[in-house]
Amino acid sequence: MVKLSVIIPAYNEEKRIERTLRDVDSYLNKQNYEYEIIVVDNNSHDHTAEVVRKLSATTVQRCRVLTHTIQGKGAAVKLGVAEAVGEYVMFMDADDATPISEIEKFWPPLEAGIEVVIGDRYLDQAKRAKQPLLRTILSRASNLLIQLVLIPHIHDTQAGFKAFRGSAAKEIFKLITIYGWAFDMELLEIALKLSYRIKAVPIIREEHGGSTVPASAFLQSLRDLFIIKWNALSGKYSTK
Repeated sequence: MVKLSVIIPAYNEEKRIERTLRDVDSYLNKQNYEYEIIVVDNNSHDHTAEVVRKLSATTVQRCRVLTHTIQGKGAAVKLGVAEAVGEYVMFMDADDATPISEIEKFWPPLEAGIEVVIGDRYLDQAKRAKQPLLRTILSRASNLLIQLVLIPHIHDTQAGFKAFRGSAAKEIFKLITIYGWAFDMELLEIALKLSYRIKAVPIIREEHGGSTVPASAFLQSLRDLFIIKWNALSGKYSTK
């Protein structure tokens, strides 16, 4: 049985995806469990999918690529979760900013029964990555607003390194409606509505440059934050 499914949403990542996949596969191939890597090509305009297919046919053989015509990181991860067969499911960013080896910190809470384990870039101050001042200010301001409006006890909703027990991932992502950058907020709100437990663990992150996150994502996420709040209040995330 596949123990871990790794989902990597990718948008115009032809220049970085090969290194990421080789790193992920090299690490996982040394572990004592079965795994699969699912790259979801998020309506890219470059050769991301072709690069992945070539690798999966040669050196990274436990990898497959899915293509998605709906643009949005949330939509890509949702498709990946639907196709995943692992006992545990995680997603990570295509830029490999948080190395796959950080999953080692996630196993104790996951195997103890915690349904959702999320990476937190701010828990370990000594290993916090440096980033541009404006991005730091926007990140801190948005995190504060998210805590005030939606999820008061989670300090870093947006880190692109999260893991789930497989059954919980399936239930959560069935209810996802936000397909943009704010989907992380929505999945955590849904998890809470479904009475799943959430555990944050410190992760390292190293910015490699070439980020595909546009500045407009902050404004879009602000709008989506209040949409999520309304959905939660109106009972849209109920499974009954």
